[in-house]
Amino acid sequence: MPPKPVALALSSHPGPSIAVTAITIGLGFSVGLDPDRLVLLGLAMLAGQVSIGLSNDWIDADRDSAVGRRDKPISLGWIDVGVVRTAAWASAAASILLVLPLGWLAAVALVFATGLGWAYNAGLKKTAWSIVPYVLSFGSLPALASLALPVPAAPAPWALGVGGLLGAAAHFANTLPDLDADRATGVSGLPHRLGRHVSSILTYVILLLAAGLELYGTGGFGFVPADIGLAVNIVIASIGIAAAGRATRRHFRLIIIAALVDAAVLIFAGSRLLA
Repeated sequence: MPPKPVALALSSHPGPSIAVTAITIGLGFSVGLDPDRLVLLGLAMLAGQVSIGLSNDWIDADRDSAVGRRDKPISLGWIDVGVVRTAAWASAAASILLVLPLGWLAAVALVFATGLGWAYNAGLKKTAWSIVPYVLSFGSLPALASLALPVPAAPAPWALGVGGLLGAAAHFANTLPDLDADRATGVSGLPHRLGRHVSSILTYVILLLAAGLELYGTGGFGFVPADIGLAVNIVIASIGIAAAGRATRRHFRLIIIAALVDAAVLIFAGSRLLA
């Protein structure tokens, strides 16, 4: 059994928490945040994401135990659900305190994104609207970066659209590997209702749309990162859609690669992210 701090860290969904934080930091760097503000933005986002991960494990504790999840510290008996619940609330409070020096607009954007993650965990994941928190929270990331500037700036609409599409893809990518376990415990979000085959195809289409929107937003052909991003997405979508009825793990890897490419293009867009 690992030490309690390690078990708590594992309950925070460290992979997604770090990934979303890294994207946010990248966007902040791209729009020109100075180092101090960039550090605050990164810490605030990390605390918010940790709170979402912890709230997921706390709220789903009984469901995870029922299906014998071996990747959940609470289910394994490594940590008490009360400790995880307390840490979730503490992390949420810390995220607010950390973002406040960046201004009230940035604070509202972060609370909005974090609150959507909690709403998903609290019940929206079981509905046909399960994709909405992902679309809106990821869609708000370019706004969070631009609003954290000393003089807050509006994000470009296309950047918000790309963020939302990446959120939609993240929802499907996060859900596809656990469809069967989710169904066994009463979770029936949008991917569950569409089924594995349709959800896989739709995810590739969404990421391809994101790449196309990035090409449009950065001025058309000629911006090399967007050109490469579109080409990579066309190849991945072609491979993935052709094999849509096969192994889920392969789809998960392909989807993650395409999503990372799209996220990188968004970060390389620089001042184009601003309206």
